[in-house]
Amino acid sequence: MNGSRVTFQIAKAARIYFLVLCTILASVLAAGTVPARASQIAIVVDKAVITTGDIDRRTKLLRLQRTKGNLRKQAEEQLIEEAIKMNEARRLRAVVSDAQVNQSFDRFAKSNKLSTKQMSQVLSQAGVGAKHFKEFIRVQMSWPRVVRARYGSQGDMSTEELVSKMLERGGEKPTTTEYILQQVVLVVPKSKRNSIMGVRKREAQQMRSRFVSCESTRQVAKGLRDVSVIDLGRVMQPALPPAWKPLIEKTQQGGTTSTKVTDRGVEFIAICSSKQVSDDLAAEMVFRSEASQNREGGSANEKKYLSELREQARISRR
Repeated sequence: MNGSRVTFQIAKAARIYFLVLCTILASVLAAGTVPARASQIAIVVDKAVITTGDIDRRTKLLRLQRTKGNLRKQAEEQLIEEAIKMNEARRLRAVVSDAQVNQSFDRFAKSNKLSTKQMSQVLSQAGVGAKHFKEFIRVQMSWPRVVRARYGSQGDMSTEELVSKMLERGGEKPTTTEYILQQVVLVVPKSKRNSIMGVRKREAQQMRSRFVSCESTRQVAKGLRDVSVIDLGRVMQPALPPAWKPLIEKTQQGGTTSTKVTDRGVEFIAICSSKQVSDDLAAEMVFRSEASQNREGGSANEKKYLSELREQARISRR
């Protein structure tokens, strides 16, 4: 099902709005449609209201990101922080428009070979919802504007600024590797991890040895139980999740990575294709990656700014 293609895209989510979206929906299809519950006011941040429904949706988003710990508490803290950020963004008139948010949402869907309708359906099935996810995107896009308004160039750069910076450095767009990836998961229930993990590891190795191409993976998987084959679509090298990045980078096109035991079972990644690209999206990825590695001062400024705003905010829990 097309919704599964979104899986890989949410790993680096917090700071770069279209990378926000990096390990999101591996378990969505298995989870089924989540019934809605009546919402009540849970927290008020100045005049911004956070409902129990908002917290439920953010908790589900964190779960899909495979976040550890007390998810509901983390969801509440994220939403409080985002309310503070958006209050400041509104004060400074730095909130991005609906059109810009929709454009980002559409681009993400298309990069994963989904229509916006399909993307919305996947998010709805996950219990997150497109509206909640778009508001999450809005915060990620608006907050860097607020930081730039206060600290200038020490804050995050916009896409246009990144591309302009690249052109100023010599005109040639930097290249990066574009991968078309496929994820294979041999599911191991938690209750059976001790009894069948060894068997699943051997089955995974056998699948890898029989791998010919991404077109035939599902045929190979037919003889095995509880195997999920997920087409991840186009993934740029800077957006590769840290846990898989070294394995993918050393695997040649047409091959598979070594296996990895995860909380879902035994997994490996097939490299359907890889090529060097130098389009605007590639340039943006490269420069954002470089910027994130060299902006420790900016990060400190953001934390200081947010801390000051939080001290001034009136936060009431119901």
